[in-house]
This record gives sequence, C-alpha cells and structure tokens, in this order.
Amino acid sequence: MTGLRYVYAVCRPLGAPLQADLTGVAGDPPRLLTHHGLIAVVSHVPERDFSAEALRRRREDLDWLAATVRAHQQVVDALTAVTTPLPLRLATVFRDDSGVRVMMEEQEDHFRRTLDRLTGRVEWGVKVYVEPEPEPLATAPPAAQEDIRRRAERYAARLHSTLLAHAEDARLHPPQNSSLSSAGAGQNVLNAAYLVPRAQSEEFVEIVDRTKGEETGIRVELTGPWAAYSFVEPSSAEPSSAEPSSAEPSSAERGGEGESGGPGEQA
Repeated sequence: MTGLRYVYAVCRPLGAPLQADLTGVAGDPPRLLTHHGLIAVVSHVPERDFSAEALRRRREDLDWLAATVRAHQQVVDALTAVTTPLPLRLATVFRDDSGVRVMMEEQEDHFRRTLDRLTGRVEWGVKVYVEPEPEPLATAPPAAQEDIRRRAERYAARLHSTLLAHAEDARLHPPQNSSLSSAGAGQNVLNAAYLVPRAQSEEFVEIVDRTKGEETGIRVELTGPWAAYSFVEPSSAEPSSAEPSSAEPSSAERGGEGESGGPGEQA
C-alpha cells in the first residue's frame, strides 16, 4: 500500500508480537520500522486526508478527528501491553520510510534517554470531583457551597500527597471541563497523572480504590494504565528536513482524558 507514513510511537524491540488483527489509522495495520535498535511503529495513510493542507481542513471535522484518535490510541494501547512506548503526537506524518528514519536519527539521543526513564512504568490518571448538589441543596447559601469546595480541595491535596509517595513522578493538569467526565458532572478539583512502576500498579490502584466513598459529595475517578504521555518531555532537536507533513492538531486524547501532551493534553 502506498501513501504517507503515520508514526504512532517509538520503542525498543518488542518482547511479544502485537495482536494479529490490530488495525490503525485509516484501517491500515501497523508495522515496525527498525533503525539503530529503535523501532518506529508506523502505518500507511492516504495523502488526501493527511497532507498538511488536508489536516488543516480535517481539524474542523470532529467525527473524523474522534475516529482518528480512537485508532491512534488503539495502537498505543496495544503497544503498552507488550512494551514501553514513547507515544508521538497525533497525526505525526512523514512522506516515506526515509523521512521516518531521518527523524529517528536526529532524535535518537532524546528517544533513548526518555525510554530509559520510562521503561517498565505506566501512567495512571486520578481526578477528584465535587458532586453536583441536588435540589434544594443546590440553592444553599454561597458560603455553604464554598465550604464544600474547600473541603474537596483539602481532600484532593491529601490524596495527591498520598499517591505521590507511591509514584515515581506526577503531573498536575488544569481542571477538566465536567462535560468531559465519563461519570457525570461536577467541579473538577484534582486532575493528575502519576508515573508508576508497572509492578506496583496493583498496589497503587488499591490505594485509590480505598479512598472512594471516604467523603460524601466527592467523586474519585481512576483511569489507566496508559502509555506515559504526561511524562514524555518535548524533544530539543531542531526541526529536520523530514519534518512531518502535519497540521499538528492536538495530541490524541485517551478516551476523552485530555490529560497530557500525548493521548493526552499530551494527546
């Protein structure tokens, strides 16, 4: 199949094969492009949809963007199950395999340092919401509503401190719009990502689960494990002659997470 090269992630050689029926963006199965012991996970995409001009138009097509995000994330999730991927921005596209290899060559040091830091680790997302008050409590005096919010913020601060002790790193993201929450409305007072060794993830999940229901009117959401989008630092490499043919839309959002610079505010 001809077309542009869509790059999902860079990783080290896989310890196990990807699932046989995995498809990526535009329905094309991902393949592995090796360069100096690193692997770029790529697939073919049509130029009519992924040239720089086409991507500028497509940014207004929310259905197309959502389908692209889902396909992108499906590949990254499959990689996360068998290795530690370094996810790239949504719609990172090159003209051909040679362009991908030039990118890998120029950013090789950055990729290796980042993979050294992230190998064996995953990202967990934790959000804390103030539940919307039912009537007639919703008409409570402003002072009462402010008290509820402050109580939730104190709770979120304690939870964040506890989770920091069980994570190697953390990122605090801006509060999320309640309409993006998978579990309903409410004011978001904590939107955090935690970098956790894969072997300690079960303990981390148990700690979060134990906090649920501790405080009335407060909801805790846990998502993951994800590829470590929030902990992939931007490359300092200068733009190359093989710069992606991309309009650089926002990074893939992990199922609506919007947490990081990867599938997250990362993505």
